[in-house]
Amino acid sequence: MLALVVAGLLFLVAAWQLTPDVDDARDRVDARLAAAAAPALSGPLPGRLSAAVLATEDSHFHGHPGVDPRGVVRAARGALTGVDLGGSTLHQQLAKNLYENGANGFTDRVSAVVLALKLDRAWSEEEVLRMYLDDAYFGHGFTGATAAAQGYFGVPPGELDWAQAALLAGLLQAPSAYDPVQHPDRAAARQEHVLDRLVDVGALTRAQADEVAADPWGLVAG
Repeated sequence: MLALVVAGLLFLVAAWQLTPDVDDARDRVDARLAAAAAPALSGPLPGRLSAAVLATEDSHFHGHPGVDPRGVVRAARGALTGVDLGGSTLHQQLAKNLYENGANGFTDRVSAVVLALKLDRAWSEEEVLRMYLDDAYFGHGFTGATAAAQGYFGVPPGELDWAQAALLAGLLQAPSAYDPVQHPDRAAARQEHVLDRLVDVGALTRAQADEVAADPWGLVAG
């Protein structure tokens, strides 16, 4: 056991040296936005959308150093088998998108873990979440939360209601499959999952979530 621990630490040190610094993370996000002709978030982070994304994608965001120990085993198994078993934090997802071009090979997943730790050291939680929301692709040609909120609903991200925020958060897993314009039934089912997660983390009561599920989306995209 001691030998395994020592080997793991040595491997982590080596990986730390081999992976790039992440001081340019914001520049990389801005370059993606520029390529998509999409605006960055301005002002405070959008409260409802942030809550919905965290509840669904990384409910322990505020309590881990970039990598959630509870997801390490699943991530390790996924790296070995090539099957994504979940467990990736927002930091890991952002690292994979910015530095690994979304690759899912064994070395890419190991690199994403190390880069996630570096992101946590170099950037505040608010900065990481802002970069994640700016970098995310929400389908229908919308890159970043600002373009998605305006494109789908005609409102800035800070004015999204719970129904709209839950819908957008649900798109992150598979934007094309859950496109509310092309696949409204799938989008509604995914929105319900997000609302269930918001109930699980205490952001909404069950009664509130049920009311939100019945609210119209107010789509303007066509």
